[in-house]
Amino acid sequence: MCRTYNTIGSLTTLKSHLKRNNIHDFTSLKEVIDFQKSYSILQQELISHHGSRIEQEKNSLNIDLPNLDRTIEVQRHESILRLTNEIDKLKQQLNIATINTSKNFLHKIICRLKQRDYKRKIKFKENNFDSELEKSISALTYNYQVKMNRYQFIASHFNEAVKQSARYALSELERKKTTIDSLNNFIYGALGEQKVVKTLETLSDEYFLINDFTVSFSPAIYNRQENDYIQSVQIDHILVGPSGIFIIETKNWSEKSLANLSLRSPVEQIKRTNFVLFYLLNNTKSDYHLSLDSHHWGNKKIPIKNLIVLTNTKPQEEFQYVKVLTVNELLSYVNYFKPIFSPVETKRITEMLLRINE
Repeated sequence: MCRTYNTIGSLTTLKSHLKRNNIHDFTSLKEVIDFQKSYSILQQELISHHGSRIEQEKNSLNIDLPNLDRTIEVQRHESILRLTNEIDKLKQQLNIATINTSKNFLHKIICRLKQRDYKRKIKFKENNFDSELEKSISALTYNYQVKMNRYQFIASHFNEAVKQSARYALSELERKKTTIDSLNNFIYGALGEQKVVKTLETLSDEYFLINDFTVSFSPAIYNRQENDYIQSVQIDHILVGPSGIFIIETKNWSEKSLANLSLRSPVEQIKRTNFVLFYLLNNTKSDYHLSLDSHHWGNKKIPIKNLIVLTNTKPQEEFQYVKVLTVNELLSYVNYFKPIFSPVETKRITEMLLRINE
């Protein structure tokens, strides 16, 4: 089985976008696509779930309200007893102070002051009896009123209660859907790249597949023929095998996309990558050096073949320097070429490309 390195580029980009949008629910491309397909079902499941929650809340309130009403009555009765006992106790103390018959003038003054204080406290408690009583049960009555209002709202506006309950969850679901829909190009790209990877992985272990190959240069490399200064290149896949290197750009395009003039030409993209790889692998002045088996005629060159693989349909035209294939044609094309490198050499080329990619 072909040995594979790196995650496919479109999938990496897709995951990065989702992460930046604080979406962490998905661990695979399949889960993302399944979410898109089942969005309407997920909406209905959410509404149904919150409908059950509101129904449970209503049933719970139906039990809580009578219990809370009884608790209020018990608390009211206990508060009446407590306040009444406090007044009775003050009245008893007033009586004791009133019947005191001491002839000591100072003692009489003190008793009168106590009587006045007791009368003031008794009057205060009697005047504030109802307010103190209500204060003692205010927390309970407030709780009861809140629950009663909630119960009445649910009973008369059940659907609105469900809507309010599900609002945030539905909003979050819609946000995820909108974000994912905006990434459809990366999703389609990842689907196409996955098809190519799965196809290539069926090759023997003499082949090495590097996904999402990226390299940058400072200063830029100058392509004299195209008058182009190249600062960086990125390619979907590089396949290294006994017959050389295959640069593969995957496009999951429809016929409409093929005809869209605004889309960047993959032919130009892959030609730039070809120039860079040829420069790095075949240029003796490069920072990267290969020790390939020698031949008595001279040094070996590494052949680099340019492929564009289309997963849906392909144009009728042929293009110079680039072969355009469908996924079904890919393996037969790769296997068509005769081997020119030993397993050691293909491994050595792959290791160099991986170092460049790092």
